[in-house]
Amino acid sequence: MASPMWPRLLYSAALYVLSPLIGWRIWREQVLTYSRLQRLGMRLGTLPPAPRIWLHCASVGEVRSARPLIEGLLARYPQHSLLLTTMTATGAQQVQAIASEQTATDQVRLAHCFHPLDFPGAAKRFITRVQPTLAILFETELWPNLLHACHQQAVPVAVVNGRLSPRAFARYQRLRPLMAGALANVTWLAAKSAQDAERFQALGCRAEVTCVVGSLKFEIPSQEKTLKKSEHLLQNWSARPVWVAGSTRDGEEALLLKAHRQLLKRFPTALLVLVPRHPQRFDDVAKLCAQGGWVLSRRSQQEAVTPQTQVYLGDTLGELAMLYAAGSVAYVGGSLVPVGGHNVLEPAALGKPVLCGSSLENFSDVAEPLIAAGALSVVETPDALADALTELLANPQHAQHIGHVGRDVVETHRGALARTLDGLSQWLT
Repeated sequence: MASPMWPRLLYSAALYVLSPLIGWRIWREQVLTYSRLQRLGMRLGTLPPAPRIWLHCASVGEVRSARPLIEGLLARYPQHSLLLTTMTATGAQQVQAIASEQTATDQVRLAHCFHPLDFPGAAKRFITRVQPTLAILFETELWPNLLHACHQQAVPVAVVNGRLSPRAFARYQRLRPLMAGALANVTWLAAKSAQDAERFQALGCRAEVTCVVGSLKFEIPSQEKTLKKSEHLLQNWSARPVWVAGSTRDGEEALLLKAHRQLLKRFPTALLVLVPRHPQRFDDVAKLCAQGGWVLSRRSQQEAVTPQTQVYLGDTLGELAMLYAAGSVAYVGGSLVPVGGHNVLEPAALGKPVLCGSSLENFSDVAEPLIAAGALSVVETPDALADALTELLANPQHAQHIGHVGRDVVETHRGALARTLDGLSQWLT
């Protein structure tokens, strides 16, 4: 039975009404080497050769999580090329970083452009121009008009690493007629967990196209290069207690600096490596540190970390894993403020004990096994964070043991990549 058109028509009308606000937001996400018209499905640049797979990831975190899938698709299907789209500039830069590490042959087969806004015309133009053999949407990137355009042009659609947090599910339930119509165009949905699968089905996804494959976030690639890159930092910082706070969000840095001030009373030489999530906030965080009287060094300006440096601002792109590797303890941001958390597996895979706040809705499925194993500790306040840091830094052998446990958890939960690639094979042989 065909889904009614009216929810999508109302949705499209709302997009047109909000287009000035949407346009302003997109203007901020521009990269000079890309045409802004890509947001309207035009001037997509040089596309990789056909037949091509289209993979969409929202931003930098999703691109990082999708990296094993990107490399797996290139390796398993050498006759296909891969077009990646992102919504954000940081996502584009992350794709470029991945492409730079590929072989010359695979670089030709891998291209990036910006995801079109979900206006009906832009969606139709994009699919008509790209003509993908298969569309792959990562996690929760369910754009009704793009899904409709795929259906109209007989392009199969797979949702991989599919997830719906309780918060997102509650929000989508209020739009169930629209979501049911969008999900009716999904050909295969690979959910991260049984709970995610149930939520997708409650929104209207057909049970016969839904399966549970596990989380691709556990498919973290080899960390040897990352550890190698961190060696020079380890040599420079080896005499100091170092903790790394990664992917921090607005309002969170002040709480972390409060915890660091308490930590300095117990470890006067402690160093905080602070890595904000979004590059547009780098200067604001630097000003916050200056206002607090902190002795600050900025990585982007190649400022040395002296014995007097109290905070090292990791204000560069693509280096978070290296900075995690150079610390003794990792704190994963977006969790002491109500954001939903970020990827706790990145530092765990590097063998680091991991701390985070209680806002973990977006990563509850991967956080739970780490918490159960004792490799991830949840703190509620800056005071509790300072106490947890003190305990770990005062007992380096215990901290190292916790790090090894976390790395083992990551290893034992692998397998989603193979199951996802096997599921996609029915459209790519």
